[in-house]
Amino acid sequence: MTLSTDQSPQAHNAAPDLDALRVEIDRIDEALHGLLMSRGEIIDRLIAVKARQGGGSAFRPGREAAMMRRLVTRHAGILPLATVESIWRIIISTFTYVQAPYSVHADIADGDAAMRDSCRFHFGFTVPLVTHAGATTVIAAVAAAEGDLGLVRVEALSGPAWWDGLLDPAAPKIIARLPFVERADHAAGLPLFVVAKPLAGAAVTDVGLFALEGLSPDAAAAVGHGIEIVATIGRRMIAAAPDAVNAERVAAAFAIPAQHVTWIGSHARRFEIEAGQSLAAQ
Repeated sequence: MTLSTDQSPQAHNAAPDLDALRVEIDRIDEALHGLLMSRGEIIDRLIAVKARQGGGSAFRPGREAAMMRRLVTRHAGILPLATVESIWRIIISTFTYVQAPYSVHADIADGDAAMRDSCRFHFGFTVPLVTHAGATTVIAAVAAAEGDLGLVRVEALSGPAWWDGLLDPAAPKIIARLPFVERADHAAGLPLFVVAKPLAGAAVTDVGLFALEGLSPDAAAAVGHGIEIVATIGRRMIAAAPDAVNAERVAAAFAIPAQHVTWIGSHARRFEIEAGQSLAAQ
């Protein structure tokens, strides 16, 4: 039996071309690792500067939201957006942990799988995850810790109004809404509020959040002024309002007494794209 051999130029050049491409991939991988180590060196210097300034929480929700939105805006090519987004979330959250160690407390009362997926997508596996059977204990754990974060569903599926633990002026507050970039096909699209001790000058206030009492569903549906109801349990609700709208204006919009409106936090403006959309390709 005679074996035929393809002597075409294409076949002759295929192996060397593949080898060259693999060498290029290895070079890029090495460069990426080098850049991550360089980032670590800068973070090390940042830690020293912050130590001289008194330390504190390293979590900066406004900066993180802006970083993720820039990433999505410039992304193009065959690498899925969910992949590059998850890589950057791990990089950001892990370096934040290196600066000032923290744990993430998560409410799994309404289901474990989706919450765990979201926690790991947004914070990776280096940051410790502590689960709780209710948002009340999440808030209590955050209040008792130095710089920990809590994750609760925006719209709880069961239980009392979990935000009662945020009403006291000295209590933890909502400081972010996840995901920072929203889309229908998001791999970790469960809407979550991030709860932490107040961040003072580091807070982002694009959207203010207010706890409301004594509202009927009809009254909630009729509101305007850019105010949106984002969570409802009975006649108690959370309203999201633009930064320029204060508690007094919220009370006036719903025609309820001012004492029935309490500020419980804020977050960056929501950023939504269509499923599968690539902004850089437009």
